[in-house]
Amino acid sequence: MQRTDRLFEIIQLLRSEKNSITAEQIARRLEVSTRTIYRDIQTLQSMRTPIEGEAGVGYLLRPGYDLPPLNFTTDEIEAIVVGLSLVARTGDKGLKKSADSVISKIDRVRAKLDSLHVSDWGAKAPESVDPEILRIAIRNEQGLSLMYRDQNTDETTRYIKPIGLIYYIESIVLIAWCELRQNFRHFRVDRMLQCDLTDHYFKHQGDKLRTQWQQLEE
Repeated sequence: MQRTDRLFEIIQLLRSEKNSITAEQIARRLEVSTRTIYRDIQTLQSMRTPIEGEAGVGYLLRPGYDLPPLNFTTDEIEAIVVGLSLVARTGDKGLKKSADSVISKIDRVRAKLDSLHVSDWGAKAPESVDPEILRIAIRNEQGLSLMYRDQNTDETTRYIKPIGLIYYIESIVLIAWCELRQNFRHFRVDRMLQCDLTDHYFKHQGDKLRTQWQQLEE
């Protein structure tokens, strides 16, 4: 997490707490050291963010402080909240955590959104492979070593270039260039036995591979 993002998250945490919260508690939530939080609090206070408290006791955001509102209409915010709530149905725990965080920040019309409910029925979270590693590999254009069991229960080891994910109601599917088959292949995440990042990158090839895949799918 970049420092600017962490500073924003600290403000959001303080805004959401009714009582004071210690640096240790903030550090655990953001997965950084307590020393880092102390430095970040000092930075925010030097920027005139009204944070009260002290090290070892706890911190509290003075009432009345707020960040600039998002420029969305009520209808747009309702659409965002419903869409983000649907993320729970993908089975991707990392995306759901991020979606929940976004929803918690959209509080200007929260009282009006209690009438909107989304079922969490959908794909189960994969047991062996966290989809987050796939999203990281796609984002970084980084190769993967994959142990895979197909629908016939045959197991193979593949070296692949991941380029996209498809979220179906009952499963998540990875789109990738397979070095073994020398072609594009789709891999269901719930059939992956193991998946590891490799030291091989395919920088600046992702967009081209996605275009080629899309042309084949048309």
